[in-house]
Amino acid sequence: MSVKLTMKEPYGKSRFLSKKFRAYFDLLRPFTLLAPFFVSMFIMFASLVYNNKFIEFPNWWIIIGQASLTLAFLNAASNALNQATDVEADKISKPYRPIPRGVVERDEAQSIAYLFYLFGLLRAVTINTWFGVFVFLIMVFTVVYSLPPRMKRFLFINQVWIAIPRGLLAVLASWSVFGDPFQPVPLTIGLIALMYFIGAMTSKDIVDCEADRKTGTRTLINTFGTKKAAFISLPFLVVPFAMIPVLIHYEVINAYFLPLTIVVIPAFLVFYLILRSQQSESLENVSAWSLMYITYLFYAIGFTALIILGELGQLNFFTGI
Repeated sequence: MSVKLTMKEPYGKSRFLSKKFRAYFDLLRPFTLLAPFFVSMFIMFASLVYNNKFIEFPNWWIIIGQASLTLAFLNAASNALNQATDVEADKISKPYRPIPRGVVERDEAQSIAYLFYLFGLLRAVTINTWFGVFVFLIMVFTVVYSLPPRMKRFLFINQVWIAIPRGLLAVLASWSVFGDPFQPVPLTIGLIALMYFIGAMTSKDIVDCEADRKTGTRTLINTFGTKKAAFISLPFLVVPFAMIPVLIHYEVINAYFLPLTIVVIPAFLVFYLILRSQQSESLENVSAWSLMYITYLFYAIGFTALIILGELGQLNFFTGI
């Protein structure tokens, strides 16, 4: 039998992967791990350049790799825990997942989540104190999102709650590896990411609309409908990036960050795709959900590139010098 390539294909034995191993692999939802891994990697490198810590950290690439992997492990733990606590909803909207299929037990998934959380926390505190603190806060937010009081149930609070660790705390944690997380630059970049995720998280609830309603979870989608939910989300998607020139004008961030305003284009496309609600045939959610992660990665890459060029003095024309 051929290897199972996507989560939506049936489980079965293959030449290379056992049925159980592939189920564990799907439980972690690897596609969603790419964004936190690479985004954190780029933010960490930006912090390294901005704070000029190359001499202090000659093995910086090893530290970046370990810290980025730590944040990816946290995301994997959150994915496993979320599936362990969402079994009834997944039976309705995502029956192809490993727990509804009976390939992985609920208790197994929770145990895997706790192991990943423990590994992530223990690894984080060996990097530095602030990174450990932010990793702990991310753990708290993601655990309470799925377990009692289960913030996932509450309208709009659920979007803000998950946006805080994925946007603000993840950026601050990444920056703290080589710099002060409370500098204006990481705080501003993190707050922009936070606002973006508040709007973008609407995309993940489209597929789960009916399942969420039946299991007592209120979302913008199942409360207001897709169209109204998209328009409620629109300001959170585009305003943060459109505000960058204002932030530059008031000298909150450097002028060389001006090109980041271009991210407003893919952010607006996320809104458009939420309206269309077109589901992917291979990935487990709508196209807007996929673009959400791609946009966030593009934002991090652009931010890092501008830090590098700006700190080397190559973008002085944006300051009028």
